[in-house]
Amino acid sequence: MSDGFSAELGSGGSILPPTKTTKPSPQTLTKLVKRLRALTLKLLPVEVDPKAINEPTSRIITPQVISAYRAAAGDFDEALPYCLLRARAEFMWDADHNAADYDENFGRAIACEVLARRIVHLNVPERLAAVMATRYTHIQIDGDESDPASALEMAIDSHCTIFLSSSESQDVVNSLWKGDLIQKMNEKFDVDYVSYSESQTGSFWSHVNPSRLCVPRYQNFFRIVVWLFFLVVYSQAVRQPVERLADPSYTNTMDAWEVILYVIALSTLVEDMNRLFKLLRFVTWRAFSFWNIVASVTNSLLLAAFILRMVGLHDNTDYSATLRLNSFQVLSFVAPFIWMRLITVFDGYKYVGMMQICVARMLQESSIFFALLSILALGFGQAMYALDAADGTTEAPSGVVNALVQALLQSPDFSRYASSPSGLTMYYLWNVVTVIVLLNVLISLFASAYQDVVDDAEAQYLAFFAGKTVGMIRAPDSYVYPAPFNLIETFLVSPFEYWFSEKRYAKLNRIIMSVLFFIPLTVIAFYETVFTRQENDWMTNWLHGDNEGDNAYPEARDPEVDGSDADTGLRISKVPFTELVKVFPNTAQSSEALMLEEIRGLRKQLDMVMRKIQVNGKNGGGKEEEED
Repeated sequence: MSDGFSAELGSGGSILPPTKTTKPSPQTLTKLVKRLRALTLKLLPVEVDPKAINEPTSRIITPQVISAYRAAAGDFDEALPYCLLRARAEFMWDADHNAADYDENFGRAIACEVLARRIVHLNVPERLAAVMATRYTHIQIDGDESDPASALEMAIDSHCTIFLSSSESQDVVNSLWKGDLIQKMNEKFDVDYVSYSESQTGSFWSHVNPSRLCVPRYQNFFRIVVWLFFLVVYSQAVRQPVERLADPSYTNTMDAWEVILYVIALSTLVEDMNRLFKLLRFVTWRAFSFWNIVASVTNSLLLAAFILRMVGLHDNTDYSATLRLNSFQVLSFVAPFIWMRLITVFDGYKYVGMMQICVARMLQESSIFFALLSILALGFGQAMYALDAADGTTEAPSGVVNALVQALLQSPDFSRYASSPSGLTMYYLWNVVTVIVLLNVLISLFASAYQDVVDDAEAQYLAFFAGKTVGMIRAPDSYVYPAPFNLIETFLVSPFEYWFSEKRYAKLNRIIMSVLFFIPLTVIAFYETVFTRQENDWMTNWLHGDNEGDNAYPEARDPEVDGSDADTGLRISKVPFTELVKVFPNTAQSSEALMLEEIRGLRKQLDMVMRKIQVNGKNGGGKEEEED
């Protein structure tokens, strides 16, 4: 290490990033990740408490350590947060596959995440979007090139709550949510994030732009309106067997509510399949969640109900009534799932979002319970069937399953096995194992999951909101037709893509979308031109005010009296601000760091005293020799 760099690390100074964006190749990025892993292994050779790493005044992640990591990136400073998050993912993989060193590798993963957050904080605000949203690739273990991902996407896939809860991450997320940052597809089918400069300036008609339908905030609002309308339509459709039973045309025609219901259901199915295809093409399996499964089940039930209904309409036999009955019975199973999906529609609000996080975490923790329950159910089910078959005759297996499920739901039927002591004993054991042991295990798991979420509620919600925002734009679409209008795109517009040139096809989409969504686009334009100009809105500035305690307002530190007190000779700043803060403790450093700094100061003073004593001793000895 050179003297200049040593002095820079010792003073805690920062290394300025290059002014030009330098995107490294996958091979270079992979080598940088390995170098960061080597640095982290040297930084944390032993187990360290993760809380000690994440403290603002941590004695481990010091300004000197941050400067060393920034220097380790060389000319690729803007790729450093992505590489640190990639190193974190690799340390977490090591922790999950090496139980003996789990705590050590988990601490190293937390250190990489904390370093990524602190380094992003040191970047200039003008380069924040480039640091967070630029997509990189690396070389995987098998030698293939990974899928492109940005630091923000990597943090979302790895559930980095520390990184995503930072103000810098939320600034980028809010820019994506509001549409200040938009996606642009390049010639390599990769996504670049560019600034939408017209979002805060320009005339009213310049904001009537069909591309604004891609903005997550407007997509979310449009989705809320459509889903509430869908619930109304579904509620009316399931009432048709009661209201139209006396109608002679009921057996061979569909009601208008049913038609609207299945049209919206078809549009939702097309939208989910399109999103699934694009996630498989542009993203990874980590983008899938529990709600994708709920959506698949909902679409499958709606499709089954529609098929049964259509077959029943074209069946002229007596069996058509049975098919119609089965259709509405299947349709009734959709209700819990569409009301459950209502949580995902309103999860942009914090209360509903926290509810969704708790449910998802509880379901994740309950996998242990269901695994144990499945194994025990197979064992006890086979035992009960074997006892039943001991006399040479057996009942239907569904009877055994029904008895076990009733016991699990705390409604056992002991009279069923009253005539068989061995069967009754086995049934008692099943009740003891499920009711006393397994259900209490499930309650403990749910309580632990809930407590984990509540203890870190703010960071968990911010990470969830970041995932929601990026998830809405992660599968890019050049022309967004929200459901149910996506059917127009699928069947009437998309076929022209193979006949028209790219420019002509884009013009066709802009014309259709401008006409089809004229009212929503007008509302969006009015909102953006009137309500989002906060820097020119005097009422917003008057209500919010300025942060007058900040360093940018020195006049607030030593103010002078004004008004009627100007001539009284009274003063506010009798003691200067600089004198007042001298007695404040240094909260930017830990107590250990302050003690070490004081000890170093004492050592310097002792060294100066010892040098003076030695100089005086030499001078005194020389004078005695001259006198002799």
